Amino acid sequence: MFKLHGSVFSNYYNKVKLALLEKGVAFDEIAAKPSQDTAYLVQCPTGKIPYFEVEAGRFCESQAALEYLEERYPDVPLLPADLLARAKVRELIQIAEQDVELVARRALAHVLYGAPLADAVKDEIARGLDRGMASLSRVVRYAPWAAGDQFTMADCALAAHIPLITWITKAVYGRDWFEGTPAADYLGRMKQRPSYQRVRADLDAARAAQAR
Repeated sequence: MFKLHGSVFSNYYNKVKLALLEKGVAFDEIAAKPSQDTAYLVQCPTGKIPYFEVEAGRFCESQAALEYLEERYPDVPLLPADLLARAKVRELIQIAEQDVELVARRALAHVLYGAPLADAVKDEIARGLDRGMASLSRVVRYAPWAAGDQFTMADCALAAHIPLITWITKAVYGRDWFEGTPAADYLGRMKQRPSYQRVRADLDAARAAQAR
């Protein structure tokens, strides 16, 4: 049994959850919080979430989990057969995460907890988002899926990351960096997939419980 440790509030957790649901892999969800305690670091060397448990052991990093699932459960592929096309999917994920999501994430503590965000840093993040979105626009296709006509692990990533990036940028800058792109129509197509419906329903339920 694949065990998914973390929180439904984490987009990287949901990236892996989407892949599990798309592949029809049975899994358990186990609540966990980031920690630098020694006992937790034995389970997850980075101290972050999510981390993963399989019969043979534990590991972390969401992309490693997607690659594990692709090799372990190949019957429902989330990568194309063509080698170059596979590389392009991985390229897309890395650009989306490294050049857009992680840039926006620099402001997450400010949005969540009111942590200070200096104007200079705010301006730097905005410039980074402009560059990252320009890079992403050169590789993402939305035709109809992120990498083309096949649903891939790039969709598991983008569908998890776009809402968070939109939320952060609207909160900090009053604008959505995805506005004017096909992202809204793309997420509309994602909402038709049972996997995405399940992920969003679980997230909404967790938010409602937290608000009580």
